[in-house]
Amino acid sequence: MRKWALPSALLLLLLLSFLPDQGRKLHANAEDSGDSDELVDPPKVEEKLGAVPGGLSTDPDVAKREAESISRKTLRSNAEKFEFQAEVSRLLDIIINSLYSNKDIFLRELISNASDALDKIRFLSLTNKDILGEGDNTKLEILMKLDKEKKILSIRDRGIGMTKEDLIKNLGTIAKSGTSAFMEKMQTGGDLSLIGQFGVGFYSVYLVADYVEVISKHNDDKQYVWESKADGAFAISEDTWNEPLGRGTEIRLHLRDEAKEYLEEDKLKDLVKKYSEFINFPIYLWASKEVDVEVPSDEKESSDEETSETSSEDKETEEEETEEEDAEKKPKKKTVKETTYNWEVLNDMKAIWLRNPKEVTDQEYSKFYHSLVKDFSDENPFAWSHFTAEGDVEFKALLFVPPKAPHDLYESYYNTRKSNLKLYVRRVFISDEFDELLPKYLSFLRGLVDSDTLPLNVSREMLQQHNSLKTIKKKLIRKALDMIRRIADEDPDEFSNKDKTDTEKESENDEKKGQYAKFWNEFGKSIKLGIIEDAHNRNRLAKLLRFESTKSEGKLASLDQYISRMKPGQKDIFYITGTSKEQLEKSPFLERLTKKDYEVIFFTDPVDEYLMQYLMDYEDKKFQNVSKEGLKLGKDSKLKELKESFKELTDWWKNALSSENVDSVKISNRLDNTPCVVVTSKYGWSANMEKIMQSQTLSDASKQAYMRGKRVLEINPRHPIIKELRERVAQDPKDESVKQTAQLIYQTALMESGFILNDPKEFASSIYKSVQKSLDISPDATVEEEDDSEEPEAEEKESTTKGTEADPAEEEAEQFSVKDEL
Repeated sequence: MRKWALPSALLLLLLLSFLPDQGRKLHANAEDSGDSDELVDPPKVEEKLGAVPGGLSTDPDVAKREAESISRKTLRSNAEKFEFQAEVSRLLDIIINSLYSNKDIFLRELISNASDALDKIRFLSLTNKDILGEGDNTKLEILMKLDKEKKILSIRDRGIGMTKEDLIKNLGTIAKSGTSAFMEKMQTGGDLSLIGQFGVGFYSVYLVADYVEVISKHNDDKQYVWESKADGAFAISEDTWNEPLGRGTEIRLHLRDEAKEYLEEDKLKDLVKKYSEFINFPIYLWASKEVDVEVPSDEKESSDEETSETSSEDKETEEEETEEEDAEKKPKKKTVKETTYNWEVLNDMKAIWLRNPKEVTDQEYSKFYHSLVKDFSDENPFAWSHFTAEGDVEFKALLFVPPKAPHDLYESYYNTRKSNLKLYVRRVFISDEFDELLPKYLSFLRGLVDSDTLPLNVSREMLQQHNSLKTIKKKLIRKALDMIRRIADEDPDEFSNKDKTDTEKESENDEKKGQYAKFWNEFGKSIKLGIIEDAHNRNRLAKLLRFESTKSEGKLASLDQYISRMKPGQKDIFYITGTSKEQLEKSPFLERLTKKDYEVIFFTDPVDEYLMQYLMDYEDKKFQNVSKEGLKLGKDSKLKELKESFKELTDWWKNALSSENVDSVKISNRLDNTPCVVVTSKYGWSANMEKIMQSQTLSDASKQAYMRGKRVLEINPRHPIIKELRERVAQDPKDESVKQTAQLIYQTALMESGFILNDPKEFASSIYKSVQKSLDISPDATVEEEDDSEEPEAEEKESTTKGTEADPAEEEAEQFSVKDEL
């Protein structure tokens, strides 16, 4: 037996030496740097990586060797070692040992880098088609794969790739621009959730991974592997064990235990949809899918033999039928669920803002809007604006006016940072929290801005100070207001369409009829807030203002329409504020104006009071509140005579109301059927404004006194009550009953004018006394006192009536209470 032992051992070693086990050679390379065995023609793990369909064609042996390579967490001993730049080491230390609110951005940064690499190779291919190579290398795409068992996420592109020098330069150092600013932000505790915007996007992988491999192949160099654990060093070695990439880069992230969520397909799909949906190149994920598959049934087929006697003719017929059935007979099958894998494209939504607006249909715009805002209702946006800005700052933008306002649009309007505009830089999503792109009053607009000139490697704080941002904001506001004005211009119900012929009116799109009225009902308050906040565009916004008036017949009117209906010689635009149109229509302030056929605007929104403090004029026409002093309705030749005739009454009445903070009593030019009204000073609060301020939760009554306008009592010299009061005052100025009557008239006018009475009890007492007098009831009559003697008897009867219906527990409780009292 020993005789054959040595020859057998030698034979076994000889056989093993011929086995194509390169895994052991790889292991030898890791243990002994002196060995430099290389594969002349290593087998490919994926023959058609990225083919859709095509799947994977995997050699089990090669897969095993690859697993041995990528599962290790130590740098290969035969690799060339490098030290990170000092700033990179500091940066990685901060990334690994700090907490970030948004780790998702690592995927955005890697996809963005892959897109840049693909852009470069595509640009070079314009002049040299051979640079793309052949076969799958010509497919410009991004591929993602998951290995849940080994916790590996792989991202591959077929871009330009990196040489060994590129790997050292790009992944071992950081350009000075961006790094110093990033370090400053780190030290001052700024907003670090968007770390990738500082130009250090690749290093964001260490937010989720503790070991990273970068495999890259450039046309001008061999295939290399860059690897690092972010421990201050990285290694680069020539790749002789992985599948030849042909061209491009593959990044393998060995995820941390706390980053297992990124091994879920749904999570990756959501991140791509959010950040990289409009990347120019297709992004594929090797995704699983359950499908129904028919498999042979396990049940045994059996047939019963017929034992009954049949005639010979029947047997022949039966045999023929059996032969036909056998020819058509198929084996029994059942349906089972089976998991299959295939490449699934994740960014099928095209960036239509890059196309010519003339080439995009309305249906495409609507579809894109629903996809952008994740609104899958049947309602289309009111309007959209698709434009390209050129010059010092170049960008493309697509704005939409949504069909409905969010329910919380005006809640905490001034205390929230909210914007619905997405910012892209070279089709890479940056942020949707950029409220600096549009003013707050236009925050209801939805859309996006894509700039090729804005730097990608800056933070939100740095962008706020970027000069280009101001230019972009200015152009966006102008385009947004033009888009809103276009809704009105295309609406057949608007004033601008009334000069069209009947034929043109009939050809109007019915869908646009009444569109601006719908827009105003949803977003009209935003236009008013814009007039308050945006002084530069105030006149442009004023053209978009809509309201009802005494002549609008229940429809919305514009300021241009009002001016077109003004009477000759009218210099002011008249308006009145209140809580409702129905209330204002009955206001005594409108009596003379309505009689003389003047149009008065109704402002019933609380924000209108603030609005009219900023909108002082329009088209050289001043605004006049008809409930305030200074109303002019032409010249009144008899006014001077009336003032002299009623001077004694006005002076007496002012003294009688000295305790009521009445500044003066004047002859009114605005009344027709009402005896008197109370108006405020021109620059003070109106009655409606006083109510609004008093209803504020944190209002200060002591400070409100400074803004409350002085009140003026205006009397109607033609009214019989005023005439009679003048005669009574002339007969006996000290008559107390006349003073009480004058006080009651003032309080009534105060309430009718919209003010809140300081002492409602006193006013009510005066009314009751007046009623008592009108009914000839003696002033000494008193209220009859109630006889309390019958109350105990009534209670006794009531308890007797209830009888047995009383609850025993209640009776017992009453007994105890009586004992306690005793």
